[in-house]
Amino acid sequence: MGLIVQKFGGSSVANAERVFNVARRVIETYDQGNEVVVVVSAQGDTTDDLIEKAKEIDERASRREMDVILSAGEQISMSLLAMAIQKLGRPAISLTGWQAGIITDSNYSKSRIHRVTGERIRRELDRRNIVVVAGFQGINKYDDITTLGRGGSDTTAVAIAAALGAELCQIYTDVTGVFTSDPRIVKDARKLDSISYDEMLEMASLGANVLHNRSVELAKKFNVNLEVLSSLERVPGTIVKGESNMEKMLVRGVTRDNNVARISLCDVEDTPGKAFQVFSLLAKHKISVDVILQSIGHDGKKDISFTVDLDNLDGALKVIQENNAIIGASEIIHYENVSKVSIIGAGMTSNAGVAATMFEALYNAGINIQMISTSEIKISVLIEKEYAEKAVKAIHDKFHLGE
Repeated sequence: MGLIVQKFGGSSVANAERVFNVARRVIETYDQGNEVVVVVSAQGDTTDDLIEKAKEIDERASRREMDVILSAGEQISMSLLAMAIQKLGRPAISLTGWQAGIITDSNYSKSRIHRVTGERIRRELDRRNIVVVAGFQGINKYDDITTLGRGGSDTTAVAIAAALGAELCQIYTDVTGVFTSDPRIVKDARKLDSISYDEMLEMASLGANVLHNRSVELAKKFNVNLEVLSSLERVPGTIVKGESNMEKMLVRGVTRDNNVARISLCDVEDTPGKAFQVFSLLAKHKISVDVILQSIGHDGKKDISFTVDLDNLDGALKVIQENNAIIGASEIIHYENVSKVSIIGAGMTSNAGVAATMFEALYNAGINIQMISTSEIKISVLIEKEYAEKAVKAIHDKFHLGE
């Protein structure tokens, strides 16, 4: 037996009944002789409620103070779960992010973990306690509470597993594993027994909401064994691991991402360094760009189009508009009614015709492609948002992923 880290999301601890359900799952693992660290998210809509409370005081509250209030959600969950475990007769102790030794940078609301000391966790495990840790938070060099942004609790769990050399990191969610597509959209989506880190990273980055890409990056870097499984159904989940000895399916999954916007810079001078000028400005403001399309120059001018996360649209437009005297675009156009649909699979590298099959599926469904982006294991297309679900179903069927 060894050390197992288990993470439970907000829906898994949404009320007293579910907290006790989680407590029983944790105790089951503990009673098998394992050391157990549990990472929890805030209950249900707690984070949204805390944001609203802050807005009642100040619509533009400082990010530092927002981190302080938002960290309370996970602290409530950790304490309630520790109480439930104790009530069921097992020893448990709850720890905040800083008590657990999660050290972050000072980018409030979007902090990155520098290291996990884990000394306190280790001491409590040696006392045979089940250790319940608040996810999504840490402490910076100024002794300020910080939060980790989207997917923070997944990242917390994987970071603790890596730091303590855990045998397994289990991510419990409201689905039974990783599917070939979103089962709410595609009725015959199939659960995968296993998936590689690289494939999972692409799926997480391209709209699959099961795991956050930051946690997968961390798992890959430190070779953490991950399992995605349901907190409500007792069935085997999906193992996320390296590619060795894995069957390489041609296409492993189809995803859709509606959190995307397209920006087009029209009639920019067709001169060397212009693209560098645009994208270095965005990078300086920490705005990530995904799909990029540059038109063939005409009359000494060209158009540059690219996509950003919808959350970053206002920031990207502000940067472009403030610097347009240098960039020189005759017009800056943005589109929010778009979606990015992608196929992912390590087997695509050695098989010709994958892109043609995907494009044929879209053609048969009467869906126009605006932009295309490819890598060794994924192909993404930008289409109108209203056709996103239809596109996902058509592509899933075309590659027979439900079989």
